[in-house]
Amino acid sequence: MKWFNNFHNVKYLLIVFAALIATGGLYISNSLVSDLKEEEMTKMCVWAEAMRSLNNADETTDLNLVLAVLNGNNTIPVVVLDSKGAINTFRNIDIPEKNDSLAVLMQLVSQMRNNERIIPIDMGDGEFYEVCYNDSLLLTQLARYPYIQLFVVLLFFLICIVAIVSSKRAEQNRVWVGLSKETAHQLGTPISSLMAWNEVLKEKYPSDELLPELEKDIQRLQVVAERFSKIGSMSEPVADDLLDVTDRVVEYIRRRSSNKVQFVCNYPKRPLLVRMNTPLIEWVIENLCKNAIDAMDGVGTITFNVACDKNKAYIEISDTGKGIAKSRYKSIFEPGYTTKKRGWGLGLSLAKRIVEQYHKGRIFVKHSEIGKGTTFRLELKK
Repeated sequence: MKWFNNFHNVKYLLIVFAALIATGGLYISNSLVSDLKEEEMTKMCVWAEAMRSLNNADETTDLNLVLAVLNGNNTIPVVVLDSKGAINTFRNIDIPEKNDSLAVLMQLVSQMRNNERIIPIDMGDGEFYEVCYNDSLLLTQLARYPYIQLFVVLLFFLICIVAIVSSKRAEQNRVWVGLSKETAHQLGTPISSLMAWNEVLKEKYPSDELLPELEKDIQRLQVVAERFSKIGSMSEPVADDLLDVTDRVVEYIRRRSSNKVQFVCNYPKRPLLVRMNTPLIEWVIENLCKNAIDAMDGVGTITFNVACDKNKAYIEISDTGKGIAKSRYKSIFEPGYTTKKRGWGLGLSLAKRIVEQYHKGRIFVKHSEIGKGTTFRLELKK
């Protein structure tokens, strides 16, 4: 659990680091865009002055510098309006052949006015021209660049986080499978020995009342070993009656719990066939029942509501126990989460893996209320 928490901290640090990089790049780019806008505005002021000089020129005026300034603008879109608001000239604006050039230019002028990109020119004799301009293509692309950069950085870190999570999850799965297989292997030898001794005792004490109970316990150990051995095995699920499976679990739990625990079963018509790995699903239902008994401190009612629709079968297991806070609905399925003094916090985590990874179903807390009880919902494909 410690490495998991450390990983969460690293993940948050990576996110903060990505945000700092993106924010820094955005600030620098915006500063550069702002400086370029100021520079383009200065250029357009010089260009407007050149227009005024060209209009007021006489035979003695040297127009070489004026024309050089006017012809030097090859990037900034500009439209010059006369005193009546009519278009006098324009530069660096591409107009599609099929479009009305006047309508396109007037629409651009309206945008330029809204953006306050207007420079008035006093032509003399009470006549004023207006130079309307827009940002150059380079400046427009540069203004978009920081947002593209922000998206790329966030996408990169998102991919990194997903890759790390997937790697850790795969590693954790290998640990779970290895532990389960080794547990099943270790249980095999003592179970075989117990079976042999049970046969010897049957021959010597055939009428002993304890031998049937001993045999049941040995069978139970075999079931537990089989469950562990199936963890990680992608065996083909087999159609089985979910109601029979639930009945077996209820009967097993009932025999091993006090008379203060009541079991209520609400079933649809039999059979309710579901494709599943029966030993593992029995394990899931059994685990939920044991948790319910612990939550009720051994006194209360456990209700099984089983239903189905066209594609899915549902089991809702409700207890009258302590309840779960809504903020913990998801965390209770994390490895290591437990409220028991001696618990390992693996039961619900294993149950979630069995249902969602092996059976492509769902298991979740449907409803819970502190002091009144909890309802778990298990969904399986029919």
